[in-house]
Amino acid sequence: MPQLPTADPYLPGHGDPSYAVLHYDLDLGYVPDGNRLTGTAVLDLLVREPTSRLVLDLAHLRATKMRLDGAGIRKWSARDHRLVLQLDRDVAAGAELQLTVVYGGSPRPLVDRRHGDAGWEELEDGVIVAAQPHGAPTWFPCNDRPDDKATYRVTVTAPAGYTAVANGDLVAHHRRASVESRTWVMDRPMATYLATVQIGRYTTTEHDPRTRTIGPPDLDLAGSFDQQPAMLAFFERIFGPYPFDAYAAVVTDDDLEIPLESQSLSTFGRNFCSTDWSRVRLIAHELAHQWYGNAVTLRHWRDIWLHEGFACYAEWLWSEESGGPRSCDAWARHHHERLAGLDQDLLLADPGPELMFDDRVYKRGALALHALRICVGDEAFFDVLRGWAASRAGESVTTEDFLAFASERTGVDVAALLRPWLYDAALPALPRG
Repeated sequence: MPQLPTADPYLPGHGDPSYAVLHYDLDLGYVPDGNRLTGTAVLDLLVREPTSRLVLDLAHLRATKMRLDGAGIRKWSARDHRLVLQLDRDVAAGAELQLTVVYGGSPRPLVDRRHGDAGWEELEDGVIVAAQPHGAPTWFPCNDRPDDKATYRVTVTAPAGYTAVANGDLVAHHRRASVESRTWVMDRPMATYLATVQIGRYTTTEHDPRTRTIGPPDLDLAGSFDQQPAMLAFFERIFGPYPFDAYAAVVTDDDLEIPLESQSLSTFGRNFCSTDWSRVRLIAHELAHQWYGNAVTLRHWRDIWLHEGFACYAEWLWSEESGGPRSCDAWARHHHERLAGLDQDLLLADPGPELMFDDRVYKRGALALHALRICVGDEAFFDVLRGWAASRAGESVTTEDFLAFASERTGVDVAALLRPWLYDAALPALPRG
């Protein structure tokens, strides 16, 4: 039996490099009673390599109909959480196809021994989709690789009284009989793992025209989520213009251990409605991902520090700006001392799939940025951050891309400066400011 493709070694069994998806149009119906999902997905495809086979990722759900415009399907089958389409002929690179998949079932998370579970998950009364890094196939057929960014249109129909939230802008809302349909459009390129749907009995609190919190009506947002307008204004000053039209925090009625960002929105549990710094810092962290992780996205999972190191550093910056527990430099010194006492067995630029979400990736990544800041000065450092976010928005990038960009921007050999932080296991000394 022919081997199925893998696009990234950190996530075996996901992604097909032979084609790209340009646009996803998803029409979903969800019934919480019984956890039933039905969907029709229309994917606009661009063939990258000559092929007579297309492989999509779809987990725990059953495809019932398939149509391909631009070529014929000789046969198709489901195998190992994938849909395998054998075409009736070889298709040349550059060909554009449109694939329609009708599917449904009872969605549930996809469990990976190295990354845990991710994807569509029932709450006490509603749904959360936390797809990083491998959960996108639990709710729609996709080419699940971080370097394949597409635009999206998502329509969700759910029982009346439930609010369905997805990425981007709400462009339509219809009520009929006992159901409500909402259509959301994300017109900026987005990786599959950043696509999400959140469903619950929610109301919306508008903090200002660009920031809102969506959740149960009895949430107390004082001192936590009501800080988002100030956070966004501060991050725009240091990172550059916010890369999307608006930002939403979805707060579930359930407690969640950790929050997670998706493009243009992030998801938290009720337990994050707190003034405690351990909660507030993560509200800032997920917002910062909109620049570093969402607008500018890694090409390979090994470069996860480009997301988490930047967002962790944003926490320290917000602490200093908001009068939090420590200044940015004090946080750096604190975490450097802590990391020095831990195992020195992690390569930041390639930590391996088992350690890609290790806390040392977050803190050491932030420390590498602080070391760069100390060496080049504030003006050059923040010019790099702003220029990186602005010039690479919508793209997929690598560590080497960042080092080359920062070197050109500053006139300093940033690759040599950061090499010990990125490619040596031993923790370097932190420069004195």
